[in-house]
Formats: sequence, structure tokens, C-alpha cells
Amino acid sequence: MTLSNLRKARRAALCAAFAVLGSPLYAQPTPSGAGAADERGLTALEVLGKRVFEDASLSRPAGVSCASCHDAATAFQGNNGSSVPAVARGSLPTSLGKRNTPSIMYASFAPPFEFIDDKDEESGKIEKIPAGGQFYDGRASDLLAQVEGPVLDPLEMNAPSKRFVVETVQGGAYADLARQVYGDKVFADPDAAFVKLAQAVVAFEASARFHPFASKFDDYLRGQAQLTALEKKGFELFKDPKKGNCLACHAGKEDSRNPQDWLFTDFTYDALGGPRNKAIPSAAKPESAPDLGLCARPGLAEVAPAGFKVESVCGAFKVPTLRNIAVTGPYLHNGVFDKLRDVVAFYATRDTDAGRWYPKDRRGKPEKYDDLPASAHENVNVEEVPYDRKPGEKPRLSEKDIDAIVAFLETLTDRPKP
Repeated sequence: MTLSNLRKARRAALCAAFAVLGSPLYAQPTPSGAGAADERGLTALEVLGKRVFEDASLSRPAGVSCASCHDAATAFQGNNGSSVPAVARGSLPTSLGKRNTPSIMYASFAPPFEFIDDKDEESGKIEKIPAGGQFYDGRASDLLAQVEGPVLDPLEMNAPSKRFVVETVQGGAYADLARQVYGDKVFADPDAAFVKLAQAVVAFEASARFHPFASKFDDYLRGQAQLTALEKKGFELFKDPKKGNCLACHAGKEDSRNPQDWLFTDFTYDALGGPRNKAIPSAAKPESAPDLGLCARPGLAEVAPAGFKVESVCGAFKVPTLRNIAVTGPYLHNGVFDKLRDVVAFYATRDTDAGRWYPKDRRGKPEKYDDLPASAHENVNVEEVPYDRKPGEKPRLSEKDIDAIVAFLETLTDRPKP
């Protein structure tokens, strides 16, 4: 079974589900205290979630909020002013994350982490593969579980406990809003209250401002804009299974003009073998433990189906949406690439010109997949186009093709509403 057949088989089912995922969880009237312009139109639950999301008093020491690393100006991605662009600065002066901060725009469309059925078109065989969840390694099953991680992570907001978060909100400026949404006894049980506050954040992150479908490409789908000749060429190359083949992972429904059918991810996991980013302190030393991605997800073996080999997904990370990709650099899970064009060029020439991307050993031979242990090299995707090339062979994409795809990707940036 090939990866391309496997992905093709599931794409239709995933696309059919896109339209029903990610809708706001509750519909409540706007609270009386929501006078700020950026809170108008939000439900009371969403406003509460927004205030938790932006509350810098929830970290220890105070000063860092969810919004610090998920900046609305850069599609809710960022690094909180870190000295290392690839990873975010935490609340402690010496704290730096270990991975690139993902955008949370369109994150509410991701299904919960699970193993899904995939039927091979050629053999008819059904195989279980991992999909969905949050973070690059899927360690949060859903958006609700995702909220807890950064708040309590010592390298991020460093809140000492859920009780601390709840008591801080209880003594803060929007405590009455929490009572309005959940009732007067909302703070009685700290654990239950934390879950309710997290649910409010989920509602905010599922609101329309996190999935406005307001890009040039969306207007093109609606018949309200035209792509330039270069952008149109890039789109065709993006879809072409013998050229970019990007649609194999960054899925969209080709016969649909509905923007919600074009999320540009199939929510699965793939091992690309990206170069090590030695600018990240946790990865700088040769003896540094490699980031194994999905196979290091806590509890993966317990939820995997019988016969699934956990080691087969070492080095695999979740396929991100390409929406707003032009403004959410740096790129890959370790932020190794600063420029979007370099990412596309890496995809096209990783195996035809490895010396362009990887360090060389004493003999001048490129050390391919240098961010993975040798045991995981066999997991790297070398089957699908454009990765199916050998050293010295012609890449699937020319330099002009790469420019065209980048031009198309730039049409996926959401634009402010007039």
C-alpha cells in the first residue's frame, strides 16, 4: 500500500466532515460588560474565553498569556519576543520552548485524536492510522485538552496549579462574567471551574475570528476574485499529483467552491526528515535527545490498535493547515526554515540535492535526516511525489514552479474585513 493511495482514500470522508466541525459551541447573548470593539458580536461564553486567553496574570510570574505566543497580528502564532525565533519565550526569563508555536487559526476543525480506518484503493485492505488531535504530536486529544498544556507547562505560562488559575480569575476583573455564564457557584470546585474556563477558551477559539475564510483564495472560490496567472499556475502545480502533489496531505475538495471544504490539511501525521535547528537550545548539542514527534505521544501505545508499531511513527508530526502560511513563519515543527520558499524548495529537492539542506560529514557526505536517530530514518516519506526522487535526478518542481506555488500559498492569508 502506498501513502498516496491511503491518503486519497480518506480525503473524501474528511472533506465531508469539514463543514460540521469547528462551529461555536454555544450561542449566548453578548454580555452587558462587553463594550470593547473587539468583543462585539461574541457570545458571553466567547467573551469569557477571550478574557482568559488574554489574561497575563495567569502565568507565574505574571506577564504571559495565551495571546503572548498566539498573536492575532500573525494569525495567532508567535514567539513572545523570544531571542530564538523558532521557539517561544515563557514566563520565566530563562524559559524557551522546544518547538515552533503552531497557529491556532482553524484549529477547531481538527477532529479528536484517534485511529481512523483507511481503505487502500488497490487492495481493498483496511488499515488503522493516527489522525487528529492538537499540537504537532497530537498529545492533546482535542481543543479542550490543548488549553491545559501551555498554562501549566513550566516552559510556557508556568502556572503552579489549576487552583491557582481559578483563584486568580475569581479575584480578577471578569469574575462576574464567569458567574453570568456559569452561575454563582462556578468557583466552588476548582477542578470543575478550570474545565469550565477552558471550555470558554475553546468557544473563543472556535469563534469566527479564528476561521474567517477571508483570504483571496476564498474570494476566488466564491467567484469574487481572480487569481493572477502565476497564482493560478501555482494552484495547478499544488494539485498536480505528478508535480507538487501538495493536495495529498494539505487536503481540499477539488469539486467544491465552499471555503470550508478547503482546510489544506488532512489532519494526519507525516515524517519529512527536516534538518535539525541548532538555534534551539534543547537541540543544539550533538548528544541532545531528538524530537521523535508522534511516537513519543504519552499513552500512544495504549490507544493504538493491535499490531500497530509505535516506532513506525517516530519522526512524524501533524500535517498543519496551510491557511495563513505566508505569515506564520518560521516553518516545520522546529522552525528550521525562516522563509516559505525554502520550505517548498526543501520538499522538492530534499533528496535530489541533500547537501543544500543538511550538514556534511568529514567526507563531505550530507548527513540526511540529521534531526532523527538512524532507527527512524526508514519512517521518512520517500514514496510520495515530490519526495520520490534520487540524488542527481531532476526534481519534480523547477525553481519557477516553486515560485508559482509560493505565490499561490500567499493567497491563503486571511485579510481584515473592511
